[in-house]
Amino acid sequence: MVGNNNSFSKNLRKIGPKIGEKCKIPNSSFNRFKKRLFEDKIDLNQMRLYRLNRVKNQLLKNDIGACILFDPINIRYATDTRNMSIFNMHVMSRYVFIATNGPVILFEYPNCEHISYDISTIDETRVATTWDHFSSGNNVNQNALQWSKIIDDLMKNHVSENKNIAIDVCDPVGINCLKENYNYNIFNAQTYLELARSIKSEDELICMKASINVAEQGIELMHEKLRAGMTEEELWSYLHKTNIENSGEWIETRLLSSGERTNPWFQECSNKIIQKGELVAFDTDMVGPYGYCADISRTFVEGRKLNDAQKKLHNLAYDNIKYNEQIIKPGVTFEEFARKAWRLPENCYDNHYPCQIHGIGMCDEWPFITYPNDDYSNGDFSGIFEENMTICIESYVGEVGGHEGVKLENQYLITKSGLKLLTKNSLGST
Repeated sequence: MVGNNNSFSKNLRKIGPKIGEKCKIPNSSFNRFKKRLFEDKIDLNQMRLYRLNRVKNQLLKNDIGACILFDPINIRYATDTRNMSIFNMHVMSRYVFIATNGPVILFEYPNCEHISYDISTIDETRVATTWDHFSSGNNVNQNALQWSKIIDDLMKNHVSENKNIAIDVCDPVGINCLKENYNYNIFNAQTYLELARSIKSEDELICMKASINVAEQGIELMHEKLRAGMTEEELWSYLHKTNIENSGEWIETRLLSSGERTNPWFQECSNKIIQKGELVAFDTDMVGPYGYCADISRTFVEGRKLNDAQKKLHNLAYDNIKYNEQIIKPGVTFEEFARKAWRLPENCYDNHYPCQIHGIGMCDEWPFITYPNDDYSNGDFSGIFEENMTICIESYVGEVGGHEGVKLENQYLITKSGLKLLTKNSLGST
C-alpha cells in the first residue's frame, strides 16, 4: 500500500489540520447538528485514507506520476471533499492534483478554501486557475496556459522524472496546452479511478447502507402517497424531499413514469396525471448521505391490485432478477455470467435495458455488462466478479409495442459465498 500523505510537512498546507490535530474553526454552542444516519459507525478518516490509497496504488501500478481529477465524484472519492458538485460537473472550476508518491493539492473555487479545513487527505489548498469561457471570456487560452504552467511546476517539484499524467475530464484547450508546451504523456484517469472504486471497504458499505435506508424511506412514502389524480412529478417529489432532509445530495435522473409512458422505458418524469389502475415504475438513481448511491427500481400499481397483464410482466421481471442473483460469486467471469443469464422473451428483447449488471458506489460504476450480441463484441466481458464489489441487477420487461412495462432493480454486495442483498427483500408491485 502507498503510505498516507501525512509525512509531508505542515508548511505545505494552507488549509486543514492532519488527523489528530485540533480544528481551529470555532465550535459555537449555537452550531448544533443532527447526527447523520450511522454516523457513529463510520470511521471517516480510515475511509478517506483507504480510498486515497486505492487511487494511488492504481497510479503506482500503471507507472503514472500524478493524476488531475476534475470530476466531482472522483474528487469526492479520492479526497472526501465536495463543493457545488453539480455546478462543477459543467464548469471546470475545481480540481485536485494527486502525486503518486507526493502531496494531494486541492484547487478550490475562489473564497471556498475553508471548506476543506479539517479533511485529512488534503495537504494544501489553493485557489483554482480556471479557463472555462463562463468565467474567462476571451482569456480562455491565456488562462489555460497559466494552468498548464502550474501543473508543470507541480510535476517538477513532486514527481521528478516521471512524465506520465492521468486526467479524467478536461476540455481540449487544457489538454492541448499541456501537450504543446510540455513533454507529458497523458492517460485516461477514469480507468484507474473506476478500478479503484470497484472494491469497497467496510466504512463505505455502511455509507451505502445509509443511502439505501434513506431511499427506502422515500420509496415507502411514495407508495403511501400514490393516488390517481396526482402527477408523476408530485409523486417523484417525495423521494427528493426524503433524500435532502436526511443529508442526501442529488438524484441523477428523472426516471419515473406511469401507464403507457412505462413502455418503452427511459421516459422522464412529467406532469402527466396518474390514472386509476396504472403501473408506476421508477429508478431512484439517488446520491444520498456521504455521497453514496442507492440505485433501486420498483414498479407500483395505482390501487394496489395488478391486472392479469400487469401481473405477467411483473412476474417475468421478478424471475429475471432472482435467476441472475444465483449466478454471481467471486471468480465468475463477466462472459460466463452473460452466457448463463436469464433470457428475455423474444417479444420483449428489443426493449431490453442497456445492461444486465452494473457496479455501484458513489454513482453507477464499472463494470457494465450488456446483453451480448452473437460474437460478444458489444461490450467488455473480460473481467471477473470480485469479493467486496457492489453491483445492481437490472430488469426491464415490456413487449415491443405493448401498453405498459415493469422496471425492477436490486443492489448487492458480492461476498465469498455469493450475493448479499443490500436493499429490502422486496420487489413489491402493489
